[in-house]
Amino acid sequence: MRKIGLGLLVIVVAFLVWYLFIKPSDYIIRFEAKTFSGAINQTIKLWHRKLDTIGPVRQDGENINELTQKVRFGDSVHIYNWKIKPINDSTSKVIVGIKDENHSLINKINVPFSDTDFEKRSRKTVLDLMENLKEHREKFKVAIVGEEEIPTKYVAYIPIKTTQLHKADGMMRNFSFLMGELLDRDIKFDGFPLLEVTKWGQDNDSIHFNFARPIIRSEKLPIGIGIKYKRIFKKKALKAEYYGNYITSDRAWYALLDYAKKNDIAIEPTPIEVFHNNPKTEGGELNWKAEIFMPIKEGEK
Repeated sequence: MRKIGLGLLVIVVAFLVWYLFIKPSDYIIRFEAKTFSGAINQTIKLWHRKLDTIGPVRQDGENINELTQKVRFGDSVHIYNWKIKPINDSTSKVIVGIKDENHSLINKINVPFSDTDFEKRSRKTVLDLMENLKEHREKFKVAIVGEEEIPTKYVAYIPIKTTQLHKADGMMRNFSFLMGELLDRDIKFDGFPLLEVTKWGQDNDSIHFNFARPIIRSEKLPIGIGIKYKRIFKKKALKAEYYGNYITSDRAWYALLDYAKKNDIAIEPTPIEVFHNNPKTEGGELNWKAEIFMPIKEGEK
């Protein structure tokens, strides 16, 4: 009996040491979101900009399912550790561990016995994120089409370096110049404007892309003014259709990444977007269509 009692004491002491001094969070909240991981990742990053925060959201490298942020509430700093676990194509489980950077021990002591101000603040903050997420997923639609081919096109393009958040800004800043120069020389178009990503830094949302317009090759092309030319060759790709504001068309990139992983398809994370609508002249963002292609690695599927 003495050995059993001693063993139980050791277990209790070990648990208390872990709970009070090692456990990384003071309070954990779980909920389900009816969307995929990438949309949740980007919503957290956008929502972060609205809060009184310390530094940017930190992501675990290219693992978009683990994020950490610091939020200031009065004289306290709360650390939010987000974990996103996909359940299926349209639903994810979100687990957020919350810790008060300066009052963690007292929180861990009080949380099991009362509904503390820390818990109430944490629930209110997570609820705000959930509302932002709900509003966001109502503003776009993504439909996976499956395997198709990127059509071959000769394009005039302008290379741009920016972030996913400012992708549409980069296109709009160059739209009038690119189209104006081509129209002034009576260059004939051969399809919708498109964006070709050449580098995607998933750890920090940085992108290098070519904003392009397919054209019929001509001897009258403008030279030496920042417009470049190339041929995009036909290639197998996974395709999705996106409907919504083009600012957030990158959500379809994440949907295609999930589809490729689920179906064991090796892809190149260099998507191509083809834009069917002109945001300057057409209203009803949910009617704006973009075709999204994610290239499949040569010789693999």
